[in-house]
Amino acid sequence: MELKEENIINIHHFLPHREPMLMADYILELTPEKVMTSFEITSDNIFVHNNEFLEAGLIEHSAQTCSSILGQSFFQNPEVETKVIGFITNIKKIEIFALPKVGDRIISKASLISKYENICNIFCETFLDEQMLIRTEISLFIQELKS
Repeated sequence: MELKEENIINIHHFLPHREPMLMADYILELTPEKVMTSFEITSDNIFVHNNEFLEAGLIEHSAQTCSSILGQSFFQNPEVETKVIGFITNIKKIEIFALPKVGDRIISKASLISKYENICNIFCETFLDEQMLIRTEISLFIQELKS
């Protein structure tokens, strides 16, 4: 998939994560029920070992992709600094098929299964070109931190 500047959404408007824990570069598509992200694996990533992006990195990337759906409600106004806390509450299903390498760009597609207030259940698949790397169903919780 070719990344076109006019189609890219700034990930920082939808996730609280920052380096070194940011595991998504761009949001390519975003609706209240679906998201598609991309991420280029670099050699300095904390989840890279022996030139491969480890399983923990794939899981974190999937979780961050999924949290973009829920994060929309907290980061709607980029002018306002919003602080949130979020975490994985459950991984219902996870299948890892392959690990990407340094220099690879992975694409993840996630769909909302259910949502109740700040808790959601989301299905996510991550690909390297046409090869599926991971498939998971994750439950997430996100809450705004009040000052």
